[in-house]
Amino acid sequence: MNHPEAISDDLYREIILDHYTCPRHKGHLETATHRLEGVNPSCGDMVELDLEVRDGRVVEVGFVGEGCSISMASASMLAESVRGQTLDQVRLLADTFKARLLTKGRIPEPPEGVEIGELEALDGVRAYPVRIKCALLAWNTLLEAIEDER
Repeated sequence: MNHPEAISDDLYREIILDHYTCPRHKGHLETATHRLEGVNPSCGDMVELDLEVRDGRVVEVGFVGEGCSISMASASMLAESVRGQTLDQVRLLADTFKARLLTKGRIPEPPEGVEIGELEALDGVRAYPVRIKCALLAWNTLLEAIEDER
């Protein structure tokens, strides 16, 4: 009989592998209003994130990059998660996701109105501190890209 934790681990691995092998929104945007490159110097992972922001909302997202399965799956999941969101919603989601990975102990509950969805699959990265930077690369790049929109 499978334990619930084993089923969750398998499902989470499957979600990460799916986003890595079939990334969503991969490619540059011709309509990008923001483009920023993020690099993880400790491992060489790189992501270039394109955003089309109109009237305070992320209309479209694209990315290109090279790196491990965690960093590329996280970038794909980011693109799925923030598309259509207001910049305030994007910041709150990014801050919530980062808190999940960086908090020691129990994972904090997301604030009301924040949907974690498939991003929960990356919670397992917490067990491998050296991989947390991989999972956060695209998210830190996103926050830096929209910093001037405040």
